[in-house]
Amino acid sequence: MDTTPIANRTHIAFFGRRNAGKSSLLNAIAGQPVAVTSDVPGTTTDPVHKTMEILPLGPVLLTDTAGLDDTGELGGLRVEKAYEELRRTDLAVLVADAADGVGNFETAFIGELRKRRVPFVVVLNKCDTHAVSTDELDALKAAAAAPTAAVSAKTGEGVPALRELLARTVLPDTEELGLTSGLVGEGQTAVLVTPIDKAAPKGRLILPQQQTIRDILERDAIAVVTKEQELRYTLENLRQKPAAVITDSQAFLKVSADTPADIPLTSFSILFARQKGDLAALTKGVRRIASLKPGERVLIAEGCTHHRQSDDIGKVKIPRWIRRLVGGDVQFDWTSGLDFPRNMEQYAVVVHCGGCMLTRREMQYRIHYAQAHGVDVTNYGMLIAYVQGILERALGPFPAAALAFAKQDPETAS
Repeated sequence: MDTTPIANRTHIAFFGRRNAGKSSLLNAIAGQPVAVTSDVPGTTTDPVHKTMEILPLGPVLLTDTAGLDDTGELGGLRVEKAYEELRRTDLAVLVADAADGVGNFETAFIGELRKRRVPFVVVLNKCDTHAVSTDELDALKAAAAAPTAAVSAKTGEGVPALRELLARTVLPDTEELGLTSGLVGEGQTAVLVTPIDKAAPKGRLILPQQQTIRDILERDAIAVVTKEQELRYTLENLRQKPAAVITDSQAFLKVSADTPADIPLTSFSILFARQKGDLAALTKGVRRIASLKPGERVLIAEGCTHHRQSDDIGKVKIPRWIRRLVGGDVQFDWTSGLDFPRNMEQYAVVVHCGGCMLTRREMQYRIHYAQAHGVDVTNYGMLIAYVQGILERALGPFPAAALAFAKQDPETAS
């Protein structure tokens, strides 16, 4: 479970006023001292994360946040960081001191949770010093229209029941497709083309390749892994035609040339774009790149913080391809990890990685935030396929996206 990627874990975050006992409660649920605790309000500054397993949820990420009522300039920054956690939170735990109860502050935050469609539970902590009756808890449940619990992080009272409540409350993301859903079926074979990436630690495949292999195996299908130089030989020696060839985007051109036209072809990056975003909508970003003019600004965003290589895909190759396509100088900014700019209006388009390190909720936030500011978004794999003239083929396995791309008029796209 410890090796489960962060993006595949259920994200449970703890929110509330200072000194409500958020950190102590997280420690009690985790069964170990994850967060620093103190009677001094404002002890927690930056969010604190802990990976663990809670049955029957499986692998989760627990996050402790700063008090939402923090004050001053520094306190305001802490509150901002806490609110940023909502972008990737699958379940929010709103913690209040049982002696204070749920007041206007908590009610306002509940409104924010509903606005963002984040499932939540309300927990009255410190019930060892202020008893909470069943009637009080029922009244709170009715007022909040959400599950509630009374616990003591100090004594452990109610903590096991709260763990079970969290597991029951998390909503499964029924919208999230499997990576190869509709592409590879039971008993079928998929050929994965995986160049040995210099950015990957020695002896390992990079995360998108690992996750795709796992998805194929979970479908009771067969994954055949090869490098781009051996693809033609691999295909010739398969007894049956594969259901699909899935490649690293940087090998697209050679793989397309070596893959017969009657075999569906796409990339790992496009699979992730479909799983975590809106593939049809992302085709607009490709068209926007085609209409870029010299001097416009492009944001290149990555969800991880890998070590940059001399010919890095995001830092070097994509800017080179875009400048060549535009025929003039284009300005670029880069973000990585959890950073994502608010001043989106300065950009003409966003080119995002596949997002294998990001949750679907976080990726959806980024796409919708950019679009709300009039900025289209596209994906590494889609851009690479476009500049190499094979995007229509790469989108072929996904008819809705292929149709959306074909319908767009390059002369009027913006």
